[in-house]
Amino acid sequence: MLPILMFQTVVIQLGLTQIKLPRSGRQNSPFPQDRPPSRWDKRDGRLPNPGSFDGLHRNCKDVFPQQVEGVKMIINKTLSSFFKVSHTFHLSAVAPSNYRFHVEYLQSDTDSKETSSPMLIGEMDSSGSLNAHSLFHLSERMRAKAVFQTQQSQFVTWQFETEYRGSDFTAAVTMANPDILRESVIMVAHFLQSVSPQLVLGGELVYHRGRAEEGGILTLAGQYSGPNWVATVNAGKGGAHASYYHRANKQIQVGVEFEASTRTQETTFSFGYQMELPEANMIFRGMLDSRCIIGGVLEKRLCPLPATLIMGAFVNHRGDKLQVGLGVNVG
Repeated sequence: MLPILMFQTVVIQLGLTQIKLPRSGRQNSPFPQDRPPSRWDKRDGRLPNPGSFDGLHRNCKDVFPQQVEGVKMIINKTLSSFFKVSHTFHLSAVAPSNYRFHVEYLQSDTDSKETSSPMLIGEMDSSGSLNAHSLFHLSERMRAKAVFQTQQSQFVTWQFETEYRGSDFTAAVTMANPDILRESVIMVAHFLQSVSPQLVLGGELVYHRGRAEEGGILTLAGQYSGPNWVATVNAGKGGAHASYYHRANKQIQVGVEFEASTRTQETTFSFGYQMELPEANMIFRGMLDSRCIIGGVLEKRLCPLPATLIMGAFVNHRGDKLQVGLGVNVG
C-alpha cells in the first residue's frame, strides 16, 4: 500500500512540474543556474540550450514570496572559497521548533568541469532528519545527481538522475525510490528541444512499477519567450500547469500561475509580484491566490552590517488564519 500512495503523490507532482526536493533558502538550487532559454546565440547562429525541465516555471516562481512563520535566525559562515556552513534556529508555533546545520562543498561550474570535482550539499536537523545532494560532472555535457532524504531513522527518498545537454536540447533520466524487495521503482524521462530562438517544446514521461499496479503518465510542455516575458504551459493526464512571467522594468516583476489537478479536482490561480528598491536595499514580494490567501515578505539589507532582516505575513481569509514571521539572515 505504501508504494501506491507514494506513486500517487509523486506522479501528481511530476505530471505538473517536477520532483520536489528539499531546498535551503530562497534559491531554487545551490547548483549553477540555467541561462535564459530565450537568447539567440549570435556567435554561430545556433539555437541555445533550453535548460532543464524543472526550470521551465522558475522565472515565475521566483517572483512569489516564500511563506514565513515564527522566528528564524540564519547564520552563514564561509570557511573557504568552496566550503560554506550555516546554522538555522527556528521557533515556530505551528510546527516543532528545530535547529538545522547546513554545509556546502561547491566549486565554480568551470572548475568542476575541468577537475571533475563533486558538489556536495548536506543538511541535518535536531530530530536527526538528513537531506543530502551531490552533483558530478561526468563530461562537459553530461552530469549526474544523487539525492538522499531521511526522516529521523527511516529513508524517505533516494533518487539518481543523469542529464545530457546538447547544443539545442536537454535529455534526462531519473530513477526514484528503487526497492528490490517490494519490486517497485519510479522512472522519469525528460526531453526539451529548442525549436526557435523563442520556442521550446518537450515532454515528461513518468513510469511506475509495483506489486499492486503499473502505469505511466505523459506530460507535454512548451515555453515561448519574448524580450521581457516568458509563457510556459505543462499539460497531461495528471493536470495542467501554466505560468506567465513579465519584467515591467528593473524594479518590478510580476508572475501569474494557473494549476489544475485531475486527482483532487481542484484548480488554483495565483498572482505574484516583486518590487526592488536598490536605493533602500529592500525587496518586497507579494501574492494573492484564488483560495483567498494574501501574503507578503519584505527583505531589508541592514547596511553596513552583513545581515538581512526578513518580515512576512500571510492571511487566509477563507480559513480565518494568520501567520506572521520574522527572520534575520547573517552573513
